[in-house]
Order: sequence, then structure tokens, then C-alpha cells
Amino acid sequence: MKRKHHTEEQIIGVLKEHAAGASVADLVRRHGVCENTIYRWRSKYGGMEVSEARRLRDLEAENPRLKRLLADAELDKAALKKLVEEKW
Repeated sequence: MKRKHHTEEQIIGVLKEHAAGASVADLVRRHGVCENTIYRWRSKYGGMEVSEARRLRDLEAENPRLKRLLADAELDKAALKKLVEEKW
């Protein structure tokens, strides 16, 4: 089954339609997604604007890189601690 990937603009557009009064059943038919997808989008992107959604995506992409940097720094710190303890 082919998965469709909707952009943040499309997702927020669908959510704005829902906020304007469109029923979930109509949105499901019109946009070709399942009902659970609408609710999942609403929990993640509800009340956001497009710029905020883009910023969220950028931050989510940057987070793993920062976690790796922190882990490397902690390993270096532990190695230096061990070296200092051996000297004294």
C-alpha cells in the first residue's frame, strides 16, 4: 500500500477546515486519510501555524544530533575523570 506524505501546509489546512466546522467524515473522504490520522494530526499540530510546524520539524531533526554531542561529551568527561584518578 502506498503511503501519502502530506506537508505541514496541507495538514494545517485540513485542521483549519475542521476548526471551521467541517466534519471528520467529510475530511476523511475529501483528503483520503483515515479518521485516526485526523485526530493524530490534531493532537500534534492543533493550533499551530505553518511557520511553527516547520520550526517543530527542524527542532525534531536537530535533537538527535545534540543528543549524540552530549553523549560524546559525557564519555570524554568520564575518560578524563578516570585518567585523573589513576594519576593521584
